[in-house]
Amino acid sequence: MLSLLMFARTSCLSQPCAMEELMQLAIEQPRHHAEVFEVTRAAFGGDDEAHLVERLRADGLVRLSLVAVEDDEVVGHVLFTDLAVTVDGRALRALCLAPVSVRPDYQNSGVGSMLIREGLRQSALAGFEAVVVLGHPAYYPRFGFSAKLAEKLVAPFSGDAFMAIELVDGALQGEAGTVVYPEAFGIVEGH
Repeated sequence: MLSLLMFARTSCLSQPCAMEELMQLAIEQPRHHAEVFEVTRAAFGGDDEAHLVERLRADGLVRLSLVAVEDDEVVGHVLFTDLAVTVDGRALRALCLAPVSVRPDYQNSGVGSMLIREGLRQSALAGFEAVVVLGHPAYYPRFGFSAKLAEKLVAPFSGDAFMAIELVDGALQGEAGTVVYPEAFGIVEGH
């Protein structure tokens, strides 16, 4: 189980870094909740995603929640929650990646990438088979997400922004599948 990892900030790669400039990734604890709310609010410019995180927590759907911490302040957060995915009638152990939040002054520094990579690694180690994301089509493919893998999944979303990744080879193989989002997402009838 991940407890604490240290990473050098991407911005320090071209110059020597002091120890104070190390980023820590850790499992989110209740003491982080208020900071995660504020980071998410700032990252998205509103409260919707921050309230989504709270609803997913309250509904007991969180399977992995990581924070990036620098100088004892949360500067980033990623959330992986249960997601009902079936392919050819077989239920998968699947997750939804949403949201990824990075404080505006830390955006474009690699914090989000570190959180996503570690989250996918931990999810695979925990035995999950696939992860689904609705996100920027130019960003998520760098982690292995593919709109092609998600094409067969009947869901409330489609197109290049609706993507999936297999954590277990062949997990999404089959003719057809479905994705039903939990009520916390506020999607009518889950799809």
